[in-house]
Formats: sequence, structure tokens, C-alpha cells
Amino acid sequence: MPFIEFIAGSVSGALGLAVGYPLDTMKVRLQAQSAYQGILHCMSKTYSNEGVCVNAPIDLVKVCLQGQTTVQRYRGPVHCVTVILREEGPKGLFRGGLAIALRDIPSYGLYFLPYEVTRKALTQSGEEPGTFATMMAGGMAGVVTWAFATPMDVVKARLQMSRAGGREYRGVLHCMRVSFREEGARVFFKGLLLNSLRAFPVNAVMFLSYESLMSMYCPPTT
Repeated sequence: MPFIEFIAGSVSGALGLAVGYPLDTMKVRLQAQSAYQGILHCMSKTYSNEGVCVNAPIDLVKVCLQGQTTVQRYRGPVHCVTVILREEGPKGLFRGGLAIALRDIPSYGLYFLPYEVTRKALTQSGEEPGTFATMMAGGMAGVVTWAFATPMDVVKARLQMSRAGGREYRGVLHCMRVSFREEGARVFFKGLLLNSLRAFPVNAVMFLSYESLMSMYCPPTT
């Protein structure tokens, strides 16, 4: 039933977001800024300055808010949108949109392949996948997908922060050239470890929630 699938997907997505948001904040700051020496340094500085951390336009606002450290340029999501519209016009809300498309289109094309392969490998023939198989498959799907997505995710974060206190870039290719010239190829894998640490539990929870809700409200017919 489409409505049940919609509800199951919404609930599982919300649970996954709640699990992964703190690490997502760390990931954005590591990718867009060079002030941190690593994951633990970023976490300690963020905690000491701000306490515990509590699509293109929405993703842009999220990154701008996450990228703030000591200087509070934006007071909240609505104020962030207002400032962007005032300074850049409506097109400003789509800053980094091309990088998002270049990141998401191939990544989501790959997303379900490792999930199905892992789930089948962990399930005995003739049996329904259990909790362990579903969570492991979901976690692996997230890790594999983000391994492919991280290079363009770095570019996206830098483009989105370019008018919000970060260095300014003229576009995707300019950002890639400058980043490579100044920091080498490893720059495109900044945040990969955090992406993986975040992706595994997030996607494990998402797939388990989705499959559990679907089996509860739409049990398979025999």
C-alpha cells in the first residue's frame, strides 16, 4: 500500500536522521574548514564552544547552520533563508545544487545493490531475513554509498559555505581544481571516516524500521 510505504519511509528516515545528525555536523565542518586537526579535535572544539549538537535549499541551510562555530551569522533556519535571499536572491538557495546532483544520482543508483546482496548472503535459503541481516545489509549499503559519494560531498560542502564565511569558489570545477592544488587528492576524502561511522548506524536503523513497519502493516501473503 503506497500510504503505508510512505509512513514507513518517513518514520525510518526520521529515526536515521536523529541517529546521524551529530556526526553529520562534524563531517561538514571537517570538509568545509581547515581549522581542525581531525575528528576528535573537531568534536572537542565543537563541544567546548557550543555544547552537544543538537533538497538543495534545505541542505544548503543545514550546512550553513552546521558550519557556524563562534561567529553566529545566522540565528536559525528562517533567518538563514532570509539572509541568503536578501544577499543572493532565489538562486542563492541552490548554491551547490549541481554538486548535490553529481553526488546523489550515481550514489543512489548504487544504494540498494549492496543492501540486497548483503541481506541475501546473511539469510539462509527459504527463510525471511532477520533483524541482524537487515541491519548489517542497511549499514553496508550506507557505507558503500558514502564511499562513492564523499569526494563530491566535499565539493558540495565547500561550495555551500563559500558565501557563508568560507572561501569563495566559482563553481564545481574551480572548487575541485583549487582544493586539489592546495591540499592534494586526499582532500576529496575528508570526512570519509565520519561518513562511514554515521552511515552504518543510520542506514541500519532506517532499513530495520522500514522493513519492520512494512511487515507489521503489510505482511507478505502466503
